[in-house]
Amino acid sequence: MSDTKIKSKKGTTAKELNVKPVYLESGLEVNPVYTAADIENSGIRNEMPGEYPFTRGIHPTMYRNKPFTIRQYAGFASPEETNERFQFLIKNGQSGLNVAFDLPTQCGLDSDDPRAFGEVGRVGMTVDTLKDFEIAFKNIDLDKITVSLTINGTAIILIAMYVAMAEKAGYDISKLRGTAQNDILKEFIGRGTWIFPVDKSVKLVVDTIEYCAEHVPKYSPVSVCGYHIRESGANPIQEMAYAFCIAKAYTDGALSRGIDIDDFASRLSFNFDIYGNLFEQIAKFRGGRRLWAKIIREEYHAKKDSSCWLRMIAGGGGGGLTKEQPENNIVRSAYYALISALSGTQTMALCSYDEAYTIPTEHSAEISLRTMQIMIHEMGICDTVDPLGGSYYVEAMTDLFEKKIKEEMKTVEKWDGIINAVATGKIQESVSRQAYEREMGMQTGKVDKVGVNIFTREEEAKDVEFHPYNKKAADDQISKLKKIKSERNNEKVKVCLAAIKKDAQDNKNLMPSIIAAVKEYCTVGEIVDAMKAVYGEFKEPIFF
Repeated sequence: MSDTKIKSKKGTTAKELNVKPVYLESGLEVNPVYTAADIENSGIRNEMPGEYPFTRGIHPTMYRNKPFTIRQYAGFASPEETNERFQFLIKNGQSGLNVAFDLPTQCGLDSDDPRAFGEVGRVGMTVDTLKDFEIAFKNIDLDKITVSLTINGTAIILIAMYVAMAEKAGYDISKLRGTAQNDILKEFIGRGTWIFPVDKSVKLVVDTIEYCAEHVPKYSPVSVCGYHIRESGANPIQEMAYAFCIAKAYTDGALSRGIDIDDFASRLSFNFDIYGNLFEQIAKFRGGRRLWAKIIREEYHAKKDSSCWLRMIAGGGGGGLTKEQPENNIVRSAYYALISALSGTQTMALCSYDEAYTIPTEHSAEISLRTMQIMIHEMGICDTVDPLGGSYYVEAMTDLFEKKIKEEMKTVEKWDGIINAVATGKIQESVSRQAYEREMGMQTGKVDKVGVNIFTREEEAKDVEFHPYNKKAADDQISKLKKIKSERNNEKVKVCLAAIKKDAQDNKNLMPSIIAAVKEYCTVGEIVDAMKAVYGEFKEPIFF
């Protein structure tokens, strides 16, 4: 086929050119050549950045005036050690904090609970009471440094602690900024740190949305996480579709409380994953951003442009990293950072190269930080908005991703919606099956992975720098907790816990009573137990 014929045709296929077909992870075929005919109906020619439906970015100048926020994930062992790491990251140029919590905190267990033995501070910061927040954020200016709390099952408690801490420190909470992950539906799908039944868990998320809309309007109480769904096995189309279905469920819950869409939609945010094909990832974000804007404007009738923005944190996904030849992960992460910037993210976080097998060291975390800084200050990535805009390939794939994400959302509707699909395990089953199939693809060589199943080599065993478990920090945390319990006003504690139970029984918003409780140094475990007494616990559906 001649060049003239190729340029005149739409969607020149692999079969027409007699070349091997290429399929993306999403199952979409990539044509060898794209032309203007492939995007003649996309409307992209008339769209500018900062204009609805925001395919090219939610702001007119994007990074030209201010680069994306750099927010590396950090937090381990004690609040004291976490504060030290925070200070290190801020000193080295980080403009936001992303806090990791240990499993007991995520699952609603206090450090002195026997079920928490051996896990206190192991994979994140321990939080038992408000005191731990006061220590972790000591000497950190919350007016200048925004904080993201990566917490879900106990999110309502930790948001309450963050608000109480800010109030105690003299901040005006009506101006307080920050984000909580607080996406419990994805926990049922991908991570497992759920506590309460699905319907009650969603109710708690909506409680935080309602409270923040009324009292902390600049705070983002939910960051919907396609990230973890993708890491659990979903393909890029499903990552976006399931995340949007989840966001709609929270939105519907907030609207049922009588909150106007324009009073909270702009504070919804998203956390997405990046690994795999560069152009596939960019197209999923551009197509997804356009679709989300249309959903909020056309389905929910939002009037403000800001309500329609897909505000997101997007960085490298751990699922793309390997323990084999781990230095290759430095290169992978640099590509992930490039994808994130070209996709129009608002905040970026990169997994460190050693994160495939351990908690990142200061050295590896610094490499990730410098990767993003080099991209901003040396590579010219912030010089112009949407530099891939108008690319025949990118725009054609953007259109296709918008269409396919919408189709996948309709599949969830056929399952009676995302809440039912999660409660019955349909989503989990689908994602788990795909995770297995992808792993088998890696093992059989159907899916290429450099250093794993191609370009491998015999390597000598070498020392790996693991982050050690700090037993002393765990013991000190338990001692600190015992001291707080002995010194606090335990009569007030009983009153506060009884109030939480009563509000749960009366189906009230629990944020006010939980804020009152954390101010009296009620523990995470005590508050969770009070809620369990009314709500019960989730029992995972088992498939045979």
